[in-house]
Amino acid sequence: MVHIIGAGLAGCECAYYLAQQGVEVTLYEMRPGKTTPAHTGAGLAELVCSNSFRSDEPATGPGLLKRELLQLGSLVMQAAQATRVPAGKALAVNRTLFSRFVTAKIEAQPRIRLVREEIVSLEDSRLIGAEAVVLACGPLASAGLSREIARILGEEHLYFYDAIAPVVTAESVNMERAFWGARYLPDSPDYLNCPFTEEEYHCFCAALLAGEKTPARDFEKEIHFEGCMPVEVMAERGPMTLAFGPFKPVGFTDPRTGKRPFAVLQLRAEDLNKTMFNLVGCQTKLTYPEQARIFRLVPGLENAEFVRFGSMHRNTYVNAPRALAPDLSLLARPGVYMAGQITGVEGYIESAACGLWVGMLLAAGIKGATLTPPPPDTALGGLLAHLRTPAKNFQPSNIHFGLLPELGRKMRKADRKQAYAMRAAASFGNWLAGLEK
Repeated sequence: MVHIIGAGLAGCECAYYLAQQGVEVTLYEMRPGKTTPAHTGAGLAELVCSNSFRSDEPATGPGLLKRELLQLGSLVMQAAQATRVPAGKALAVNRTLFSRFVTAKIEAQPRIRLVREEIVSLEDSRLIGAEAVVLACGPLASAGLSREIARILGEEHLYFYDAIAPVVTAESVNMERAFWGARYLPDSPDYLNCPFTEEEYHCFCAALLAGEKTPARDFEKEIHFEGCMPVEVMAERGPMTLAFGPFKPVGFTDPRTGKRPFAVLQLRAEDLNKTMFNLVGCQTKLTYPEQARIFRLVPGLENAEFVRFGSMHRNTYVNAPRALAPDLSLLARPGVYMAGQITGVEGYIESAACGLWVGMLLAAGIKGATLTPPPPDTALGGLLAHLRTPAKNFQPSNIHFGLLPELGRKMRKADRKQAYAMRAAASFGNWLAGLEK
């Protein structure tokens, strides 16, 4: 019997794999009895930051990792494929249907016992007799469990702030200003685009800078993860930061003018029927009234109706190279494993991959077998290597080719990503074939 604490992406992935391998699992989830500052529902594997799993292109880190997960039978990838919504070259999903899919799969698996209760201590009597305990509580671990982790590690664990983007109704978008199209794909209906003139852009940025923000609690220092930076923090870095970042107009032509806009805010569909849209790159810590006022300065959003405002929450993670063994067990507590974002991976697919790997390790160990880690030149191998690599200032990381070993030969920049992807695909295939023997 394996006990898993937390039924997010990593916990569900780990539990499902173990059950498929014949291992009995008890999966603990504190919601809905107790919730977090970011979750809104009771479903398992709720996506709280975005509905996007990022690029689906094979010559990218996310695209490569998704392909590896599919080959391993990932539950999260099954759910994503079944509930995807149009998003150009990205994989995006209907969040509600995604959570329902995963929840149904977990509840239908006879070897998984889902317990809707909170666990705050590893000394809890409910964990006695487990072959292994997996902490997959995610970056929003409850205060009680966070204190328990800090106590076991003997040091305060690290943290960073994460921010969520607002969602608006489709019918409230002014289509006399907004237009359809993905970057470099003008006929694509996947994104709605709100084009700025130079004056409108600078007016919006000034409002971001002056807007009232939700303050951090007195005992918390704000440390933002670069991959999920609040839009107003990006604006603080310089007047053109957004125009060269998430609002870059490259690849767009405003059909009203026939010219490239000065900047573009993209809206990504939240559901297949395109009734709701996420403001891409606009995760924020602005107060709710300020969000309503400031985002309505965006051309096309003058009368925006907000389904959900953006918000800010503290994400917790451990210093993995110092706290975890190579098999992701706690050095201070053998038999207790960590999986998902709390280990120091960042992102949906990264969390799922980490959970799946822990499940694979535990299933092999219970059967008396040894599981060789994937090569470091694969996406999964590179991600796991990140958790083993000591750093003066260890930070969470998404999957990207910088985590993989260098190619060792010179080539044009345009060919480099394809070379990384081809090498990784071949290496992963060979590793997978070895497992199946």
